[in-house]
Amino acid sequence: MGIVRTRKLLSNGCMAFTDIRFDLVNKLPPKARPYALLMRLDRPVGWWLLLLPSLWAMTLAGGGIQNLTLWDWYLMVLFFVGAIIMRGAGCVINDLFDRDLDSKVERTRGRPLASGTVTPIQAGIFLFLLLFLGLIILVQTSTMTIWLGFAAMIFVVAYPYMKRITWWPQAFLGITFNFGVLMGWAAVTHGLEWQTFLMYAGAFFWTLGYDTIYAHQDRDDDQMVGIKSTALLFGDRSRKWVGIFYAASWALLALSAFFTDASVISLGLLVLPGLHLLMQVLLWNPDDRLSSFKAFRSNRECGLLFLLAFVCS
Repeated sequence: MGIVRTRKLLSNGCMAFTDIRFDLVNKLPPKARPYALLMRLDRPVGWWLLLLPSLWAMTLAGGGIQNLTLWDWYLMVLFFVGAIIMRGAGCVINDLFDRDLDSKVERTRGRPLASGTVTPIQAGIFLFLLLFLGLIILVQTSTMTIWLGFAAMIFVVAYPYMKRITWWPQAFLGITFNFGVLMGWAAVTHGLEWQTFLMYAGAFFWTLGYDTIYAHQDRDDDQMVGIKSTALLFGDRSRKWVGIFYAASWALLALSAFFTDASVISLGLLVLPGLHLLMQVLLWNPDDRLSSFKAFRSNRECGLLFLLAFVCS
């Protein structure tokens, strides 16, 4: 159960599967492993992409690393743990809604709910536990952050429906996944400023770009079972649109730093994630599943480069 299947393109063009073991999952007791896979502990890039925008906001709103208080550092620890827990909760909710669809898609048919390793009732109990732990973390933050956390859950629950009713589920994910910007800013400042929404918009376009890349892994299966995505909507134009989304993301994030009086060093360091996004678009092959997976996964490093710039604000 601790084995995650990832695709490897062979020289003859056929898809094979390579077993990759994630140490943490394999070290868990056998009965716990399906639940670790259910919350995607074997794929940490997901919680990194959830966590990083909140850290951007906290460091930029706090005036850089040198001005962060001990309480701010404690908040970052809470957001770190909360990102792992709430990303896991979101995955459980998504898999409960999608278990029938997941069983028809090659990449997802081995997930615990789709394969029957975990029953819906067991998943529901596990979800309640994750949400309870998330609530314990949330109530330690500011009042506005708490309200934003409750608002985010509305979008988390609605997200699984989006791929059934719109070609833009990636846009809805961008709205949902980046509530951390609003929550992180509010946690540090106990309020929101107009610069906050520049950062939120920048993070939105970043997610729209990388999740379009991610959706290219399942393009054929999604078309077969009737799942909608921007990958199918854009088709051969995906590279152009991802480039536009990334350009908008970088510009908005740079503006949020500029109008928050970030230092010259901070603004200069923003060149690094900008180059990363450019190389991502240039090197990505939309018709190669492995290329799509690698390009998507590299956004953790891109997010860390943005964080480096904001830390120096």
